[in-house]
Amino acid sequence: MKKSVAILFAFIISQFHAQQGPYYQQSAKYKMDIDVNAEKFTYEGKQTLDYKNNSPDQLDVVYFHLYWNAFKPGSMMDQRVASQGKNGDSRLQKDGISRLASIPKDQEGAQNIHWIKQNGKTLKFEVQETVMKVYLAEPIKPNSSTTFTLEWDAVIPQQIRRSGRNNREGVDMTMTQWYPKIAEYDYDGWATFDYVGREFHAPFSDFDVTIKINKDYVIGAGGTLENPSEVKGYDPNAKIKADKNKATWKWTAKNILDFAWAADRDYIVKSFDVPQGPKVFLVYQNNDKTKVWEEAQPYVTKYYQLMNAHFGKYVYPSYAFIQGGDGGMEYGMCTMILGEAKNIEGLMGLMAHEGAHSWYQQMLATNEPMRPWMDEGFTSYAEGYVMNQLFPPAQKLPNPFFNSINAYRNFVKKGIEEPAIWLGDHHDNGTAYTYASYVKGELYLVELGYIMGEQNLAETLKQYYDQWAMKHPSDRDFLHIAQKVSGMDLKWFQNYWINTTKTIDYAIKDVKYDAKSTTITLVNNGQVPMPIDFSIMTADQKIVNYQIPMNMTHTWKTKDAYGEFKTMPYWPWTQKEYTITVPYTKSQLSMIGIDFSQRMADVNPEDNFVEVK
Repeated sequence: MKKSVAILFAFIISQFHAQQGPYYQQSAKYKMDIDVNAEKFTYEGKQTLDYKNNSPDQLDVVYFHLYWNAFKPGSMMDQRVASQGKNGDSRLQKDGISRLASIPKDQEGAQNIHWIKQNGKTLKFEVQETVMKVYLAEPIKPNSSTTFTLEWDAVIPQQIRRSGRNNREGVDMTMTQWYPKIAEYDYDGWATFDYVGREFHAPFSDFDVTIKINKDYVIGAGGTLENPSEVKGYDPNAKIKADKNKATWKWTAKNILDFAWAADRDYIVKSFDVPQGPKVFLVYQNNDKTKVWEEAQPYVTKYYQLMNAHFGKYVYPSYAFIQGGDGGMEYGMCTMILGEAKNIEGLMGLMAHEGAHSWYQQMLATNEPMRPWMDEGFTSYAEGYVMNQLFPPAQKLPNPFFNSINAYRNFVKKGIEEPAIWLGDHHDNGTAYTYASYVKGELYLVELGYIMGEQNLAETLKQYYDQWAMKHPSDRDFLHIAQKVSGMDLKWFQNYWINTTKTIDYAIKDVKYDAKSTTITLVNNGQVPMPIDFSIMTADQKIVNYQIPMNMTHTWKTKDAYGEFKTMPYWPWTQKEYTITVPYTKSQLSMIGIDFSQRMADVNPEDNFVEVK
């Protein structure tokens, strides 16, 4: 075996390698005191971090993320955007040129670490772009704890992506990925990918955050505000306490991945309670461009009720939708989203997606930089499921994901698709990343529903939540549950769909009508084998469904939300063609087709149906 091939094989195997031995996860407790200079867009920070090593490994070094170091000319993010040009993230470049290259010196992002100590002992550290490597004074032994203290100051960068000052909607400060954050450590080692624009990963942590800022600011954050009567915006009877014109905000949060906040002088705060939780906060600028937010309450309420019922209960006490001014990005107990919207459906689409990340990024905290398709894809599936009920389409569609399947088909024809297995930041084309992570990740679940039945998919998602909420599952953990629920072998599907860009393409090749029956020849023109839902519609508009299993699953689907099936002999995946005979004559038929539900992501569906005339 050639060395390059061996390396590739080892990498692919590693993607399916779940944690060995008893499950563990690290934990942390942050206590931070922040003093903001709003006029200069800087702040000073003090942090105490209690860190628990629950792993069986001794840790001799630890790593922190310093994400804001990316927002400056010459950074790795700048280099990556420049090298991709118009193929990269359009939000990071203009006319193919990196926006980071022109950030003024006084608006460059910076997190300047003054010192860091472990149990009072000063430590040596190295800042490597957006990662800080810290050499410990004493190893952190398995199942033991240590305490870090550190001080730093920071410059809030010009907002290019997610974080920063004075964004295009006029929000003063969007404070995301804003503090030295300890990296996740698990069976795969330290999660220390450099930040060049994509996703994040972290241990579950508790937060106790005190923020001093000019008293005329309102803060929206993912957490519980402990002193609403002393600050602006949350209590109409508040008596603002100020010291040298600064108010002190006290926030806490438990068992979340990240603490994010935003501050603006023009924010208003509205809140309401969803029955059985959570309490929802809407934090936004009150102007003509944000009037749609006033319509959100009934839709958001129904949204959480649907999500809780189908995907598992939201466990945190509150959630805040905050106008952050740049796209949408999820954090613990909150999201930053664009505030300006033309209609309620557009606003709710953004809220539904970012809110669903509370399930498939926070509570089921997969490693996003390694498997973005599990986070973005599963979130997109939940968004599609709920939005179809909140805003039923004017024209009834065959299934709620019909538009996503069509979008995938159209994209495949461009010939620039990249495998979903690629690391999030390492996709060469920004649009290809979107389809690999969001669309193919969403269709991963749609295709599983087609293969094993919608009732089995719903049960799989429920058990996935029940077994892995508040943990760090992998794709192997999800697949294990799907196979157990369905009784099917599904490894072949995951390999094809996630590791390759091969496509599904079945067709009706020939139809022969006899005196008492009709014989149909099907052909597999694609590279991905699938079981086939084959159906006929009779002249009196009755539908009869046949399941043509594929031998690799070893167990067959007999019923689905889209109907019950008569089981036919299986179609070996190595066999090009398959013949099926149905006991209906030509005069008794009106339609013959593959996949009446149109859930199978066949790239050429035009040859899947024959109208009998």
